Amino acid sequence: MSTTTSDDEQCTTAEGTKIRYKRRKVAIFFAYCGVGYQGMQKNPGAKTIEGELEEALYVSGAVPEQDRGLSKRYDWARSARTDKGVSAVGQVVSGRFYIDPPGFIDRLNSNLPSQIRIFGFKRVTASFSAKKFCDRRRYVYLIPVFALDPCCHRDRETVLASLGSENELVKCLECSERGRKVEGLFGNSKRNLEQEAVDVETDGSSNRTAVANSGVAENVEVSLSKGDDSRLNKESINDNEGKVSVEELNYKTGLETVVSDQDKVSSLNGGSENNSGVLKEEKVNGEDTAAKGSGFSYGEKERERFNKILKYYVGTHNFHNFTTRIKPEDPSAHRFIISFDASTTVVVEGMEFVKCEIVGQSFMLHQIRKMMGLAVAIMRNCAPESLIEKALQKDVSITVPTAPEVGLYLDECFFTSYNQKWKDTHEEVSMKAYEKEAEDFKMKYIYSHIASTEYKEGTVGLWLHSLNHRNYPDLRILDEEGVTDDKKTEIDTNDKKTEIEVVTE
Repeated sequence: MSTTTSDDEQCTTAEGTKIRYKRRKVAIFFAYCGVGYQGMQKNPGAKTIEGELEEALYVSGAVPEQDRGLSKRYDWARSARTDKGVSAVGQVVSGRFYIDPPGFIDRLNSNLPSQIRIFGFKRVTASFSAKKFCDRRRYVYLIPVFALDPCCHRDRETVLASLGSENELVKCLECSERGRKVEGLFGNSKRNLEQEAVDVETDGSSNRTAVANSGVAENVEVSLSKGDDSRLNKESINDNEGKVSVEELNYKTGLETVVSDQDKVSSLNGGSENNSGVLKEEKVNGEDTAAKGSGFSYGEKERERFNKILKYYVGTHNFHNFTTRIKPEDPSAHRFIISFDASTTVVVEGMEFVKCEIVGQSFMLHQIRKMMGLAVAIMRNCAPESLIEKALQKDVSITVPTAPEVGLYLDECFFTSYNQKWKDTHEEVSMKAYEKEAEDFKMKYIYSHIASTEYKEGTVGLWLHSLNHRNYPDLRILDEEGVTDDKKTEIDTNDKKTEIEVVTE
């Protein structure tokens, strides 16, 4: 026996006949690409997925005029919230809607942009809530294989320290180019900016293109390695005023990066190449330059080590260091992680990614991105493995890196307990019936967006340059006691926390 709620509404057809429709409690399954949106949850004045969906429900006739914009009136609930720029494949919302006449899904999709697709809906009980009845949530983070290579996209200090050693590192030319092409630093002329950079770094050469396309020029690369790497971590760097030199240019942030046509087709799958000829060939072929340049690959040894690092997160822990505005003693800081695995890789548009799947009961703001940020830092030997255990302690306060949002997406929401309880009277609330549609959407919109963004903007590559002890001094913590609250003084400035570490021997 169905326990769904219903409200009556009279509709007049073209022939003048009145038809009485009823509201039905349903769960709606859909997917979206989060680019251009300020997250899932509705926020006044911001473009959100939820705002788009609510308006489409109204225009499609599922929500009456008197309830427009008042989601509580039709029992609106979402299974998961996603951050700005984060996508989803198996998102679920629930509510009481007018789903008649037939064609409800087609009407919804016709009023939504192509990057938001409704797969279908299931009738549910009157008490069903997509938020409360969701047992587990599975997220996936696609991290490029080159991001796990300790020799790829290294920070300036590490590159300079390696000069003359057996494992000498080479400055990442692609990220240097992106860092220089920033508006407003040398006036409005991008050509003048590039020309000045060439004059300083190539000892008066007037043809920058000839230098970039020539063979191995050791003197040029050594000169480039003395410059500053690009850092786009806006939270940790402040803009400086006054005259800017070429070497200081890459430290400037808070400005929009201008990508040239050449950059749009360049691959950022590396940074340890030894000559520009090989670099150009690899960019055209769209292959993983990290694998060819440094010899790094995600083999059995690397897979075992990365999974070992991710296993530290499994279980119930205090994740106050992996979110914002949550105190250690807050009960909401405790989260249960069921599994975290990175055993498979996928190749998208010639770029190889590690597929990191995490399953948990629920997650906090930025939690998964911070978990990935610290795991990648450890994999790149920027921090010890023991730092994860310290970061999960209640009396330890540290700052961990936040990985870019572009690689993260919500894969599926699970309703195991609900399905078990109501299996005899109601449809199963799951994505099984929409697996093919979801896979097609994922490949067309989400995977392609992740790969193309890295090719065009080098988001992950630029972020990797920020993984150093200058931006994240807590990554160097090696003592067994960690950094406790009584060893650290916290200063609040403009709603941002600046931490001064007191080092003890």
